[in-house]
Amino acid sequence: MFYIQVLTPGIWLVVDYQEKEFDYRITGERWTLCRSGSTTKPLSQQPLDGLWTRLAPVPTPRAEVAAAELNGKIYVFGGFGAGARANEEYDIAADLWRKRAPIPRGVDHAAAVALDGKVYLIGGFNGRFQPVDTVWSYNPESDAWTPLADLPTPRGGLGAAVIAGKIYAVGGVGPGGDVGTTEVYDPSTDSWESRAEMPSPRDHLALSVVDGRIYVIGGRLGSYAQNLADNEVYDPATDNWDVNEPLPTSRSGIASGAVGGKIYVFGGESTAGTFDENERYDTATGGWARAPGLPTARHGHAAVALGQRIYVLAGGPTPGGSQSSQNEVYIVLPREGP
Repeated sequence: MFYIQVLTPGIWLVVDYQEKEFDYRITGERWTLCRSGSTTKPLSQQPLDGLWTRLAPVPTPRAEVAAAELNGKIYVFGGFGAGARANEEYDIAADLWRKRAPIPRGVDHAAAVALDGKVYLIGGFNGRFQPVDTVWSYNPESDAWTPLADLPTPRGGLGAAVIAGKIYAVGGVGPGGDVGTTEVYDPSTDSWESRAEMPSPRDHLALSVVDGRIYVIGGRLGSYAQNLADNEVYDPATDNWDVNEPLPTSRSGIASGAVGGKIYVFGGESTAGTFDENERYDTATGGWARAPGLPTARHGHAAVALGQRIYVLAGGPTPGGSQSSQNEVYIVLPREGP
């Protein structure tokens, strides 16, 4: 765990779990890392993108979860094992959890978004790796679930996003395998429509929105032995897809969050193990860079961006069906340059 203390304006003292001291200073408008302590190696100084710290753990250990933020609370839904019906609410300001009304039907590998005071839970698997078409809205005020119009294409391992009051569901595994399906839901009519298909069908992908466009990154074709690095962007205004610079490290079972026009892609799994990678995509320049890696390598986690912070929750520490209660936040620091 990192403990952060502001000593004076512009100077922070950070002590990590190994009890080594780090002194973070602003040089001009850049953050730099000065390492100190007992070592025979030269002290180093480098630009610093962000910091990690650990928060109150998710009450029910799980992986392949869905999560979304609404009014300062993060809702973590479903997952493998005992968490299949779990609905747990994290109060960001208080760093506290509480259990809420369980999902009417257990699900894993679903997608979640928040819109107009409700959280929507879309698709997923039924616990036997069979894709489902169920869509629910959850109202935190009444702690109640409402069934909605079915997803036209049943699928799990998909991504979802909100743009201009509508919900987009992209990719995943359908009854016949991986799909590039893009479908949009209108809450005002409780109805779905089809949109242009994603060029690269895939599942276990990462999805983020920047400037009204949907970026879909990484994923796989059926198995983590077939990981992908694809990076494609969808523009709802034109109903068109474009291809971008691929993810440097092919990964699946990943999650992402966007801060300031940059998308951070966390974790994942492969036949070799789980990833702690955190790779940053700049939507303005189209370039990739490495950022400080996850404290806990894992897959099947959820990521939720809020302000300058990205919360990374739950996930499996080893490939397959492993589970954890990890709750780690990445704090993006002010910086200049690429």
